[in-house]
Amino acid sequence: MTENKPLIIPELVALDAAAGPGKEDVIEFLATIVAGAGRASSPDGLAADAKKRESTAPTGIPGGIAIPHCRSAHVLAPSLGFARLAQPVDFGAADGQAADLVFMIAAPDGADDFHLQLLAKLARGLMQSDFTDALRQAADAEEVARIVTGQVQPELLEGGGEAEDGAVSEAAGAADSAEGAGAAESRAAAATSAPAAGETVIVGVSSCPTGIAHTFMAAEALEQAGKDRGITVAIEGQGSGKIDALDPDLIKRATAVIFAHDLPVKGRERFAGKPVIDVGVKAAVNDAGSLVDKALAAADDPSAARVPAGGESSEESEEGSEHWARRLQRSVMTGVSYMIPFVAAGGLLIALGFLLGGYDIALTHGGADKTVAEAVAHDYSLWSLPGSVEGAAGSGLTLYLGSVFFLLGQAAMNFLVPALAGYIAFGLAGRPGIAPGFAMGAIAVSVGSGFIGGLIGGILAGYVAAWFTGLNVPAWLRGLMPVVIIPLGTTLAVGAVMYMLLGRPLASLMTALQDGLTSMSQGGSAVFLGIILGLMMCFDLGGPVNKAAYLFGTAGLSAASAANTAPYEIMATVMAAGMVPPLAMSAATFLRSRLFTKAEVENGRSAWLLGLSFISEGAIPFAAADPLRVIPATMAGGAVTGAMTMAMHVGSRAPHGGVFVAFAITNFGGFLLAILAGAVVSTALVILLKGLGRHQGSKDGAEAQPAAA
Repeated sequence: MTENKPLIIPELVALDAAAGPGKEDVIEFLATIVAGAGRASSPDGLAADAKKRESTAPTGIPGGIAIPHCRSAHVLAPSLGFARLAQPVDFGAADGQAADLVFMIAAPDGADDFHLQLLAKLARGLMQSDFTDALRQAADAEEVARIVTGQVQPELLEGGGEAEDGAVSEAAGAADSAEGAGAAESRAAAATSAPAAGETVIVGVSSCPTGIAHTFMAAEALEQAGKDRGITVAIEGQGSGKIDALDPDLIKRATAVIFAHDLPVKGRERFAGKPVIDVGVKAAVNDAGSLVDKALAAADDPSAARVPAGGESSEESEEGSEHWARRLQRSVMTGVSYMIPFVAAGGLLIALGFLLGGYDIALTHGGADKTVAEAVAHDYSLWSLPGSVEGAAGSGLTLYLGSVFFLLGQAAMNFLVPALAGYIAFGLAGRPGIAPGFAMGAIAVSVGSGFIGGLIGGILAGYVAAWFTGLNVPAWLRGLMPVVIIPLGTTLAVGAVMYMLLGRPLASLMTALQDGLTSMSQGGSAVFLGIILGLMMCFDLGGPVNKAAYLFGTAGLSAASAANTAPYEIMATVMAAGMVPPLAMSAATFLRSRLFTKAEVENGRSAWLLGLSFISEGAIPFAAADPLRVIPATMAGGAVTGAMTMAMHVGSRAPHGGVFVAFAITNFGGFLLAILAGAVVSTALVILLKGLGRHQGSKDGAEAQPAAA
């Protein structure tokens, strides 16, 4: 079973090694060891990923220890490479001490919770001096492997595993002296379950970008510092695996909070109103005792900083030091992401309505103000089906069901702009921003400013709600802020601005954009527009540029009509181009599997289905592993598909679904031809570029080799 495969074996250990004078030399040395043990497909690829992680922040910790680590597509199984260096190397530890004990934590991109928990146990063990002393005194690689296994996977030793009987007791003693995994877990359980009545309690959260090492070392250091001071400190490590959340009762009893994090704190609202010490994760690893002392002082200081109520309650809330441009981009992406389900559900229902009831159900019924669909659905029921209806092409059950589906889809699509605005505001201000954001989206629809008005209104609502959230109000008013004061004040202030100042200019801008779109989608400019949209859809595969092109396509569907089919053609172009990258990567891995790793070949076997379904993200693993070759190739194919789709006037009334909404696509043959042409271009270019890279040098060639068995 995977769970019984040890993270470390003697082949992954090097004692008294002369790895080189610099930390990059040591990283390359350990990557070679990991690959040599059959745990990685490419030593150069693993080393590059580890050095990239090292460049974001040094991995040296006090006590002569370093823990370079990364997630990498080149890692075949979660592994620990270890080197006890003959000549210590500086890894940037806060105490200035060079490291003689170096662990390389190598985790696959898709490492499961079990393996991440094992890596967390190692990180906690590194904070115990008995554990590191045992590693320094170990006589051989087998002893090191037993000591580390006793810390992270003691069940392998208890059951005999691969160790000899005598080694079992030796390893068990080493694990006990190092306060191994069982001891660490017992300490954590004691800290999070039942502190004595009246005992001082401090809680907190730790997190680091990779979510493996520093996250849990910080937690261990803080909990140990609390134990040294005779108090309970319980830290929730928000790592890459499953999060073991703190007991709500323990949080309620806590007198102060410590946030030691490099990522946003998830569930920050649980700690609202409590004194807080907010630092980076390295501060806890380097000097946990000082942070605990500051938390104790803050608990007795009425003027100490506190966790705000409501303002950062979302799991996606960012810490206050985040750059405003990054925060704005993230919030807009949040709005688009939450909007897409409304578009997909509504658009597909409308397409199904057309399939069953015909396109005439969207037209006006006689001289009335309602459509044929409204007339049928409102005037009839399942028990009294219509015979024939003026203006409708069909009759009976299919006409009735088509009308119902069409109206359901319209109802969902009506939330497109409000959802966009509401969740942009949510991204900026948390839950208090949702209500005013939705209100601004509704206002944008009413004044005719469309998605541009929703975008602007959501941003304004988010910033104003965030400003309200940051106000220092009396304790008796805090409970009313997120549910009454902030939504009321924000809606009043921003709504007035939208109606009185911005509504008409934004509506004029929207009208000009739609007119320009219509004119550009006709004649020679249509092909150029198709190229631009194709390039955008394939540039970042689900990122901001891709989402902007998709929003551009879906937002125009509401303005489409029998007389104005340009939005349908743009939607078809966006969808066709977005299908090219995963289809091309699937074909390339099938035709030239030797140019890809085993993991990539496996991904390629399912990427074709993702491509046919219009899920561009199916190509992300390939682009992430080799962006300089994959992305230009997919962009070229996307541009070809975009140009051909517009040139052949292919149209789509559905915003999603790929080939599975063929009934909603006009000139379906042209749609398939454009996709095929783009996929062929991208496949050929990927194979060409991968092949060239394979022969340019040993490094690239190693990256292109298939994974070792």
